[in-house]
Amino acid sequence: MSQKVTFDNSKTPFMDVLSEKVNNYFKENKIDKTGNWKLYSKSLIIIPIHITLYILMVSLHIHLAVNVLFALMLALTSALIGFNVMHDGSHGGYSKNKTLNLFMAYTANLIGAEAHFWRTKHNVLHHTYTNIVGMDDDIEKHPLFRFCENQERKPMHKFQYIYWVFLYPFSTINWIYYEDFKKYFSGTIIGDYRFPKMKLSEHIAFWITKLLTVYLFIVLPIQSLGVAYGLICFFSMNFLLSYIIDIVFQLAHVVEGTHFASKSDGKVYKEWAIHQVETTADFATKSKLVSWLVGGLNFQVEHHLFPKISHVHYPAINKFVRETCSQFDVTYIENPTFYSAFISHIIHLKKLGIN
Repeated sequence: MSQKVTFDNSKTPFMDVLSEKVNNYFKENKIDKTGNWKLYSKSLIIIPIHITLYILMVSLHIHLAVNVLFALMLALTSALIGFNVMHDGSHGGYSKNKTLNLFMAYTANLIGAEAHFWRTKHNVLHHTYTNIVGMDDDIEKHPLFRFCENQERKPMHKFQYIYWVFLYPFSTINWIYYEDFKKYFSGTIIGDYRFPKMKLSEHIAFWITKLLTVYLFIVLPIQSLGVAYGLICFFSMNFLLSYIIDIVFQLAHVVEGTHFASKSDGKVYKEWAIHQVETTADFATKSKLVSWLVGGLNFQVEHHLFPKISHVHYPAINKFVRETCSQFDVTYIENPTFYSAFISHIIHLKKLGIN
């Protein structure tokens, strides 16, 4: 069993004070912490468009450029489903109805991912042990990159701020068609950290998802469009989807100023809430467009502190997070725009490649 990591038990009032402010906000405004019409309308827009784009991609034979355009748009809607629908559902923030949350969590399977694995890897490990080497799979899923000083520096890392352009596009193919199977057969997520035992229904869901994914995104496009066109659409969709997912998630944790730790001594010398703030970065919080597209993941600090609250509420509670961080002298990190966050990620990659 993987070595357990614990947090400092000498708790400060930071999280209690912040939670009281947030809870009072919902109580005084008489609103639920879960999703509302803003989230539900997004779902009703994105999911039907996603299905329609897939049908158009595999059924129209006008020109390759048209099919590729549909594939690229399909990548965008796949990301939007993941960011806006699946993510809230997985954390139980989509609705007060547990069954509806579970259903929305399984929209991950629309793009071939496995919801059961993702919830364990993301909800349990990433959200508990954020940016801790040896526990957070998100900073170790790219073996050719060095994201923090706790990881070994190799000569090739000197160029990682350049070669990310060529390697990030393969992340979803690696995730869906290799890593999920590796986790399934090994029973582990990272190191020797094992998954909870899968139920029979979860085994069935895994195999149905994977078989349908191969058929819908590889076999059927090839049958319909031909080998060359089918594969071009497959890679076009996955390359863009990989760029979108990788970049959005990297901007939240792998930028200048974010803290990293190691599980080597088994203890993190901070309380959990402060560790979450200092290992996470907000970006473009003033942009309603960015917030709508990425499902509030630009309010990543708020999400890590309150993962069960729907992302539609993060802009409102952001002021409480800023205020309480200032009150307790906790470092709050924000990049003002998407572009500045992206540049910060590239600079971080360059620094870690040479130092």
